[in-house]
Amino acid sequence: MFLGIDFGTSGARACAIDAHGNIQWEQRVAYPDARTQTPFDWRAALHQLLAALPEDIAIALNGIAIDATSGTVLLCDAQLEPVSPALLYNDSRAENEAAQLQAIAPEKNIVCSATSGLAKFLWLTRRYPNAQHFFHQADWLTALLSGKPDISDYHNALKTGYDVEKLCWPNWTCALPDAQLLPNVVAPGSVIGNIQSDVAARFGIPTDCLIHAGTTDSIAAFMASDVHETGVGVTSLGTTLVLKQLSTKRVDAPEYGIYSHRYGDLWLVGGASNAGAGVLRNYFSDTQLVALSARIDPRLDSTLDYYPLPKRGERFPINDPQFKPRLTPRPSDDAEFLHGILQGLANIEAAGYARLEQLGATPIGQVMTNGGGAKNKVWQQMRARITGVPVETCDHAEAAYGTALLARYHHEAQPAPK
Repeated sequence: MFLGIDFGTSGARACAIDAHGNIQWEQRVAYPDARTQTPFDWRAALHQLLAALPEDIAIALNGIAIDATSGTVLLCDAQLEPVSPALLYNDSRAENEAAQLQAIAPEKNIVCSATSGLAKFLWLTRRYPNAQHFFHQADWLTALLSGKPDISDYHNALKTGYDVEKLCWPNWTCALPDAQLLPNVVAPGSVIGNIQSDVAARFGIPTDCLIHAGTTDSIAAFMASDVHETGVGVTSLGTTLVLKQLSTKRVDAPEYGIYSHRYGDLWLVGGASNAGAGVLRNYFSDTQLVALSARIDPRLDSTLDYYPLPKRGERFPINDPQFKPRLTPRPSDDAEFLHGILQGLANIEAAGYARLEQLGATPIGQVMTNGGGAKNKVWQQMRARITGVPVETCDHAEAAYGTALLARYHHEAQPAPK
């Protein structure tokens, strides 16, 4: 049995699968307040999910892996207790540090952004000089299970400056102040070691259960889709809109918010918009979304020209921190308003895939969809019309399922170097 735990933008979800990939158990925990979430909320959610494991599944666990939001980081002391606030994936306070990195990093490097892991690393270490460990969100939660800090995976470490092509920290990152806090980086899914004995005893998990290096939430969602060929895109319709596709060519264009992750022998190319289904939550309940969507004809264009951002600032396919939302005028008919928002999101998706192709990625021929928005069939038909390719729903939509698959795939791997 293998357990994947996904720490997303609003809560955590666990998924246990058997050796054949069949789901045996799922559970979700919401953070008390997603806007002000803290590491203590994450740890409480982790323990709550482990405590909720059915006894027969807990005792049968062979491996656990964790994914979390990319670019969310924190500092800890020697006992792995947080000594700094967590800077979340969308936190942009490290503007001065990003400017510093622009002067020393290679041109157009992904770290030259205030939301990058490395800019936040500089911001944190300047203000909390006595920290002993630097963690990405997934690293810290994994270390709570394994007892082994200072290990990350090359998916989470990309935005902190790790060279995923040469598989090393580049010299210019090693010359930064406090560079000794940068973690050792292994392949996602690598075996870190056994679960700590006290954690195993507390939750009824066998002590030979392996703890695996994790990944990011968006890559875990891609893994859940079970896509292995180029020319197929995966759109995650969660709080934000995330596009990813496999490509034989690496594409990095930070000026458009585009970057590539190593994915076996291929490259996982894509970007994440600040727009997404989270905007819908500002206006509609689930019940309203169902009722209003039924009144929309997906074959027709809305006359509204919306760019539905939750606030100022966009990352992809336009990269502009000052980009303004467009959600006016608002018609009196809520169905027309929803039509305009859904079409605006579909236009962003189509523009995103077109941008990837323009820059050299394999042309898209099909889109698979996961995330909460994948349930809206009217939106799916609208997206197929606007992107011009078939749009289907993934059999498995949850990042936690993808992370469970990651643990299963790497169960026989050798332990990561210490």
